[in-house]
Amino acid sequence: VRGAELEGEQPLSVREPHFPARAKHVIFVHLVGGPSHLDLFEPKPALAKYDGKDVPAEYIEGQRFAFIRGVPKVFASPYKFQQHGESGLHFSELLPHLATVADELAVAKSVHTELINHAPAQLFMQTGFGRFGRPCVGSWTTYGLGSPSEDLPGFVVLVSGGSVPGGGSSLWGSGFLPTVHQGVEFRTSGDPVLFLSNPRGVDREDRRRMIDSINHLNEIQMQEIGDPEIVTRMAQYEMAFKMQASVPELSDLSQESAATLKDYGAKPGGASFANNCLLARRLIERDVRFVQLYDADWDHHGSLASGLPRKCKDVDQPLAALIRDLKQRGLLDETLVVWSSEFGRTPMAQGDRKSIGRDHHKDAFCVWMAGGGVKGGTSYGATDELGYYPTEDPMSVHDLHATILHLLGINHKQLTYKLQGREFRLTDVAGEVAEKMLA
Repeated sequence: VRGAELEGEQPLSVREPHFPARAKHVIFVHLVGGPSHLDLFEPKPALAKYDGKDVPAEYIEGQRFAFIRGVPKVFASPYKFQQHGESGLHFSELLPHLATVADELAVAKSVHTELINHAPAQLFMQTGFGRFGRPCVGSWTTYGLGSPSEDLPGFVVLVSGGSVPGGGSSLWGSGFLPTVHQGVEFRTSGDPVLFLSNPRGVDREDRRRMIDSINHLNEIQMQEIGDPEIVTRMAQYEMAFKMQASVPELSDLSQESAATLKDYGAKPGGASFANNCLLARRLIERDVRFVQLYDADWDHHGSLASGLPRKCKDVDQPLAALIRDLKQRGLLDETLVVWSSEFGRTPMAQGDRKSIGRDHHKDAFCVWMAGGGVKGGTSYGATDELGYYPTEDPMSVHDLHATILHLLGINHKQLTYKLQGREFRLTDVAGEVAEKMLA
């Protein structure tokens, strides 16, 4: 698969996948900071058995932690777990709404990454590389497939939680790919996109004439130089003009029914993860290819008792509503929903009992997917009795990316971009599709 701009087409022209796709769209949810898999999806009786005791030496020998020093104590989850749905997937009491759609989820319990600090691990989860400069998964998707939406960007980013992720806008950057493939961040106050409104004294007809004149000059420059970034710039001027009409209508959640707003917990005119989930559904309805949601403040080193329940309350109801809503509208089968973070949390405690939390943990954590060709009600992989290391079907970040691209009809080994004499790809030189998670 090659980008259209290399073949003289429009940069986001729809292109055929390598093989029949199970999913046409992606909603990728990244919870920034690392929610504790051991308090949400992984009940481990051994944690209760050894609670308060020194962790066995084999778990810490040669290991590096972000903050833990010395010999930490095993820490049992303070939350109760139950099995839900016909599948019997486990959910903690902090996720009662998500538990109601258990049979739509495929939960990978053996995901592992290579980095223990937030920004590098966020970059690795989104770009397959722990340093700045590589394209993210959303950019690779529109590069490979284009986007069917005519009046909205192919890749949209929505951020909630009060802060920008540590990896910054590079998490939705296009890296060395043409810049038309970078994510466009929609804001929650003022213009949904910066400078979307015309300045005072400029009407829509004035703007149309300005863009026509600018692009006429760009066409001349393109003929002389042949730089594909000129094509990108021309396409972006046209897209911006279309967005002046399409984005305000898209962002007006008051058009939704009272029942839908209640189901999500969304409030028109507000700023929340719930609003962003509803916006994600509206974007998918309008054929946007890739929607990325970030929600911050999941880094619970010393506030697990108060911080984790609060954050789960923010996302639990909206995520369940999103899955139900997509399904009842006939969109779930063609939309892949992914839930992830940059890493998980340790089975050992950080801090004392008054402010107890968990440290960063890269060797095992959970990711779930739903819709778009995923086998619902599936538990994939397993970890040891403390939830520390994968013991069955380990899934690397490259494996996750390979699986996402596979569901989109893309062979991850063939989606490449040549730069400085070598072919680059999202999965670098690794990646295996998790076949057991596929329907």
